[in-house]
Amino acid sequence: MSQNVRVLAAQCCYDVVDSGQSMAEALPRAQAKLTNDLDKALLQEICFGVMRYLPQLESATSQLMAKPLVKQLRPLQFLLYVGIYQLKFMRIPDHAAISETVEAARSLKGQSLTKLINAVLRNVQRHPNIFDFEDAPEAVKFNHPGWIISLLQQAYPEQWQDILLANQQKAPLWLRVNRNNISATDFSAALTAENIEHQQPITAMPTAIMLKQAQDVTQLPGYDLGWFSVQDAAAQYAAILLDVKNDQHILDACCAPGGKTSHILELAPQAQVTALDKEPKRLARVHENLARLGLTAKVIAADAAEPSTWWQGQLFDRILLDVPCSATGVIRRHPDIRWLRKKADIPVLAAIQQQILQQCWSLLAPGGTLLYATCSVLPAENQQQIVAFLEQHTDASLKTIPYQPDPSTVGWQILPNEQQLDGFYYALLVKNSKE
Repeated sequence: MSQNVRVLAAQCCYDVVDSGQSMAEALPRAQAKLTNDLDKALLQEICFGVMRYLPQLESATSQLMAKPLVKQLRPLQFLLYVGIYQLKFMRIPDHAAISETVEAARSLKGQSLTKLINAVLRNVQRHPNIFDFEDAPEAVKFNHPGWIISLLQQAYPEQWQDILLANQQKAPLWLRVNRNNISATDFSAALTAENIEHQQPITAMPTAIMLKQAQDVTQLPGYDLGWFSVQDAAAQYAAILLDVKNDQHILDACCAPGGKTSHILELAPQAQVTALDKEPKRLARVHENLARLGLTAKVIAADAAEPSTWWQGQLFDRILLDVPCSATGVIRRHPDIRWLRKKADIPVLAAIQQQILQQCWSLLAPGGTLLYATCSVLPAENQQQIVAFLEQHTDASLKTIPYQPDPSTVGWQILPNEQQLDGFYYALLVKNSKE
């Protein structure tokens, strides 16, 4: 691995933790500076790894340094984390991890600190017990901010540790077969012919295929032919639960990047689908996905919470509300989320969610179905939202989801790594027909 990868990894992690950028922004920008696909993959592995183990990397470093590096030297502090992550969690030989990390410091204008960086890394190598965090504070032991741990303990007194441990796992790569273009059986055979190991583990969803190894999806069989999309199986339930039909008028109210929109159209190609998103930039992906899959929708840049700016008067038979949320159910897939989100964000998000739900409910035809969805595991964004809504709307009924383990619960909460799925929440609301 070139020193360039280590420099870029330190800069990426600095951009996320200190500058508040998402890894989804910082990483592609850094990867664009590399030409080798293996280097790009290694850069992602290091950046995601540092995000997963940041508290332990900080704690280990603090045991070996009098004080952390500050101000213009902060990227070098993250370079130390990059070096330690390689030593503890990667198969790179120790001597290479140390020497190349020290060399990378020169590129980050840290010539005067090379001896310090070398000494810290060699001490990590010599003292493996530095990474014994069994008796450490929970935030360090579980590599999560204390506020997330506290909310999970309140909501899931029996399962909170399992959720935190699941968030540390690498998420599998799930595909959704486009049955309009190929059958799940034939696509599976095409993968087998290329020696690509995969499973179809969900009996109720044969189009959901999980790859054993993550890889460049553009190189998989049938990518350009629209044979499949990348979508976690938890998210694949959305279009299925919505129970879409060809003659229906359907709204996907927060649609980017378009995975659920395209799934709706795969299940009901003749449906009249309006796909809405507040961020015009994000709609480029929606258009790309629809074009590759050979599907058509009415795509609009608008705010679902303000129907007066875009709604043209025709009620919808089905509405999918995949509302903006904390994304605490997909931390394993986006490990930087735990450092970007703040406790104060939750009530703000909850207010936005309730506003979208209230406004879009008025657009639903009597007898129609609205599916409320988040990729959160926090009750304030999920069950509590639906309870509050039902108390205010006598024309709304909660419909039991066939997959939820307990029919008496308010909606269906999927926890991270259940059946190897992302954390997701669904609630099915039916608008009562007027007498």
